[in-house]
Amino acid sequence: MKSISISPGPIIPLILPQLEHRYKISRLNHRLPLLHLDGAGRSLLLMASLNNHNHNHHFRHADSTASPPSSAVAKISHLKAVVLGDAPASEEDDVVLPSHDFSRQALVPSQQKYLEMYKASIENPAGFWSGIASSEFYWKQRWGDQVYSENLDVRRGNIKIEWFKGGITNVCYNCLDRHIDAGLADKIALYWESNEPGFDATLTYSQLLQRVCQLANYLKSVGVRKGDAVVVYLPMLMELPITMLACARIGAVHSVVFAGFSLESLAQRIVDCKPKVVITCNAVKRGPKTVFLKDIVDAALIDSANKGISVDVCLTYENQLALKREKTKWKEGRDIWWEDVVPKYPTSCDVEWVDAEDPLFLLYTSGSTGKPKGVLHTTGGYMVYTATTFKYAFDYKDSDVYWCTADCGWITGHSYVTYGPMLNGATVLLYEGAPSYPDPGRCWDIVDKYKVTIFYTAPTLVRSLMRDGDEASYFSNLVYLGSNLLLSSIFIQYCCLKLSGSNKERNLFEFCKHSVIFFDSGMKVYLHDLRDYPLACKDHLYVTRYSRKSLRVLGSVGEPINPSAWRWFFNVVGGSRCPISDTWWQTETGGFMITPLPGAWPQKPGSATFPFFGVQPVIVDEKGVELDGECSGYLCVKSSWPGAFRTLYGDHERYETTYFKPFPGYYFTGDGCSRDKDGYHWLTGRVDDVINVSGHRIGTAEVESALVSHPQCAEAAVVGVEHQVKGQGIYAFVTPVEGISYSEELRKSLILTVRTQV
Repeated sequence: MKSISISPGPIIPLILPQLEHRYKISRLNHRLPLLHLDGAGRSLLLMASLNNHNHNHHFRHADSTASPPSSAVAKISHLKAVVLGDAPASEEDDVVLPSHDFSRQALVPSQQKYLEMYKASIENPAGFWSGIASSEFYWKQRWGDQVYSENLDVRRGNIKIEWFKGGITNVCYNCLDRHIDAGLADKIALYWESNEPGFDATLTYSQLLQRVCQLANYLKSVGVRKGDAVVVYLPMLMELPITMLACARIGAVHSVVFAGFSLESLAQRIVDCKPKVVITCNAVKRGPKTVFLKDIVDAALIDSANKGISVDVCLTYENQLALKREKTKWKEGRDIWWEDVVPKYPTSCDVEWVDAEDPLFLLYTSGSTGKPKGVLHTTGGYMVYTATTFKYAFDYKDSDVYWCTADCGWITGHSYVTYGPMLNGATVLLYEGAPSYPDPGRCWDIVDKYKVTIFYTAPTLVRSLMRDGDEASYFSNLVYLGSNLLLSSIFIQYCCLKLSGSNKERNLFEFCKHSVIFFDSGMKVYLHDLRDYPLACKDHLYVTRYSRKSLRVLGSVGEPINPSAWRWFFNVVGGSRCPISDTWWQTETGGFMITPLPGAWPQKPGSATFPFFGVQPVIVDEKGVELDGECSGYLCVKSSWPGAFRTLYGDHERYETTYFKPFPGYYFTGDGCSRDKDGYHWLTGRVDDVINVSGHRIGTAEVESALVSHPQCAEAAVVGVEHQVKGQGIYAFVTPVEGISYSEELRKSLILTVRTQV
């Protein structure tokens, strides 16, 4: 238990004269400076130190003996806990407990409810998932008696996973038409925020359906049919989810390529899936930088044509804020402006009804061999699983405004920007630009503008924002108590040290000048006006200068989030009142596998906690023996789940070899994992030759291949190294060819080669 005793720190004598000038100050035995805010009836206490005595008014710590959910329920014994909404989580807090108010309104309000549902999903997966599928989605024809069939053991034959086979449905219909029929035609489906502040757009569900149908009709007019591939190389414009949904509507298989990949990566994917059409835009602005996407596509189409794969249609959207059409390179007969043709097509389009096991999309992910793997997801199981995981992991409400910062070029953008949210009829925010443009406060400006309630992002972004405006230390000793603010002199002195310059007094007040106290009444009070002091340093309060009061749930994706970043995200961004869904999953899994359920159980900073419904994670040793209790090893999954990928496109042998042969009878994730004595799961990173950079998987062989393609590089070996912001970075050991000496110019040239090819 933390408690407070007051004694003057060295900075207090500096600030008292100025504070006395503006406020009425009462000093209690020269130990406690108590500031009575003018006319407010509120008080501000400047704390000098924190000692280990009892003081129940400041932190509510609790010894928890509750039993958190897990497949083998374990006891949490004597862990220090802070309750959601009561106080910031400090380094001494082991768990964050859900508040009674949050749990009461949650979809899964308790660990008992979770265990009840989890047990049903494991003991009777057919009944559990068929119940959800039949009650929450539209099927033109129901599946047969067998809900699923599986073989995950290579010793028993070919690997096979099927869910709802024989069921006839359409994902686009379930994302759009179903909600419109239910009365949501005028609900906002998409908010779009441009890279440049001040430019935005919206689409309702009915407007989105019309736009989707127009593109679907155009695609059919140029010969795209059920099962055909369409490669999509678009930035985060509304046209990206429109394209994905249009393909799904007509049964085409979209393959979205991140619009930041090189021409070689794009060409490789075009050659592999042989698309009928490539869809792109002329350019995009990322922060102040213009990226000429059409030029990259042009070069990739030349490269793929040289390898025997020609594409006859390149549909190009004119992104006017980035580049005018007259400045765009053009190939007559192949290139077509989106704006010239798509709006002319009818706003209704018949649905292509497909089998649950028909393919929905291809998404290429890095592998350890250097060749990207074409992960194939099918329709029915993926639809049911992504929608259900979104609903429960974010405790989704119909009134929520949801923002996931991921690009649709990654699986997160498929499952939790487009399909998962829209299958639930959610309002989704898309942001085109860089998260720190024009300054690191852009994310929180957007949150306030659209009243975002659920914010889902990557640990890399969290760490980056921490670096740009390190308020974790500023606020580590700040406690919100409704109408009082307790502030330690440790905090004040640290602010002085963090701010630039040698004049501590002036730097302190420059910090205070931009610091605002918010009270329950809605009143805001500046710590100090300081009209007479010149500007001495830059205001770094990029988060707290925005309200963020709309936020309800936070989420983390892409890589394990370290506990310090978790606490900063929780304390500063979420104001200590928003649970964090720290999700673990993969491109191959389709949806969340291990994730907190907000309101259901205590959270441990940095832990993904417990498995989602229907998921049976196991930790095995190098011999494939399952480990019980507290342990570390290789993370595997036994038994299938509806969202699992079905194969690697054109290479089922590689599918079996990579994921099922290492530990027969299990799906091998390629990740290491620890389970603590309370049953919580902690992901420890990749155990294969894949590096996780900012949540993006990059094969070491890909980078090595790019390096040795350089005419002055004879050999290269690549490893992953820890990176403070990106999680992992890439470190290369290079041997130059005979007669070539290492130089800074060679280093830069090698880096450029990797950037160009990977």
